[in-house]
Amino acid sequence: MLFCVRSFVVALHSHKLGMLRWLLGDRESQGPVEKTTVLFIGEEQPKNAYTELQVLKGHFDMVRFLVRIDDVRFASAGDDGIVLLWNVQTGERLHELRGHSQQITAITRFQKHSAESSCPMILSASSDRSVSLWDADTGNRVQTVTDLRSSVKCLLVLERLDLWLSGGNDLCVWNRNFELLCKTEDFNDAGITAMIELPKNCIAAAMDKELIIYRLTVPSSELESWEIQEVKRLIDHQDSIRALISVNDQAFASGSHVGELIVWDSLDWTIQSYERVFGDTAQADIQSEIKLLSPKQNEMSVQHLTSDGEYIVAAIGSGIYVYSLLTKNVIAYRKTAHDSDVLHTLKLPNGQLISCSEDGSVRFWMLQDLPPPAEHASSAFFGMWGFGRANKQPNQQVKKGADCLVLRSLELTGDLIGHSGAVQMFLPFNDNVLVTCSTDHLVMLWKDGDRESRLRSLDLFNKLEQNKGL
Repeated sequence: MLFCVRSFVVALHSHKLGMLRWLLGDRESQGPVEKTTVLFIGEEQPKNAYTELQVLKGHFDMVRFLVRIDDVRFASAGDDGIVLLWNVQTGERLHELRGHSQQITAITRFQKHSAESSCPMILSASSDRSVSLWDADTGNRVQTVTDLRSSVKCLLVLERLDLWLSGGNDLCVWNRNFELLCKTEDFNDAGITAMIELPKNCIAAAMDKELIIYRLTVPSSELESWEIQEVKRLIDHQDSIRALISVNDQAFASGSHVGELIVWDSLDWTIQSYERVFGDTAQADIQSEIKLLSPKQNEMSVQHLTSDGEYIVAAIGSGIYVYSLLTKNVIAYRKTAHDSDVLHTLKLPNGQLISCSEDGSVRFWMLQDLPPPAEHASSAFFGMWGFGRANKQPNQQVKKGADCLVLRSLELTGDLIGHSGAVQMFLPFNDNVLVTCSTDHLVMLWKDGDRESRLRSLDLFNKLEQNKGL
């Protein structure tokens, strides 16, 4: 299903937006809503190239995950337990991977190496307490492990060691043949929800409000088998950890349910900076007719973190905040970037940001320099963020005040409205192609309309030339 959407998929005026929602199904926000006309960009969006839309159908329940396989293929998965493989250029469904009996809880790409070749694989985990390995070229299931103690909530592939890890109520280390090498003791109170790789064969795992550092020991002449040992527990978060990412070789970051952002040293696991959002002082962007006497918990929660090594982009409530690792402060923000909670963000090399939300929209932002201000920025914003200092502890009172300047602004440059449910995540490809998935059971390909039109015209001319104009 392919059609142009320049006139109605990009940000619409209120009456056209209502018509689109009527056509695609009523969209109900699943989080707090702050309506604002400031962010309505209008129909003319010269900086938005995504004017053509292709709808991919195949799932019959909400789609939560998108995984890039290579430059032309990706996989989608969700609550129907099915993994679908697609061609991003044509929208063709390549394979349908069936084997799980319940919803997919984690999925990742796994490059399987052999003496003869190397082929892309898909590693998927499900609530049915199984993990499967799929051949992306054939769609066949190569390996599977069942009857695990609990559902696997996260997967981590260590390409360098040719291993993969599964996290849930325990942490298991597997080789490429699905042989269990070692595991941790069972966690009874809470399971592992996220994992990242650290230097020196270490792993950081998030479990409730704690970060646990593990070290993998490689077999040697003194040690016959693999071992995984807990070496440290980081207990500086005050609430459950919602996001955990690698920043660069020297740092990683975590965000919590109460708006904490902590940047950690990857080698000694000490705090490089600590930031905290305070919702009760963040009322500047809300319309005068909307009064919030106290902040709601999900307005402060860190839903997603992403980083390009220089900046960290934090999705907090319905807002977006850009944090500089160099200056250790927020250099740009939009407290009300969407009408509901932001679920996924990404910073591109050209300074552009992408965000998607429970409100069903995908938005594009451009980081732009501000003219030198004559005075310090308003404390209404900086009361939300404390300054990052290596020795700052969570139980200390966060300093409020205008300690630094907001150096850049986030300008809304594009708005994609097509999904009738919450957009869970997106996946960018080359040649201005963006893939989105949603609770409305759909996967959508957003393309550069001008480029696609030129390609179709070129294809038509080639066919006419081959048929001698007939």
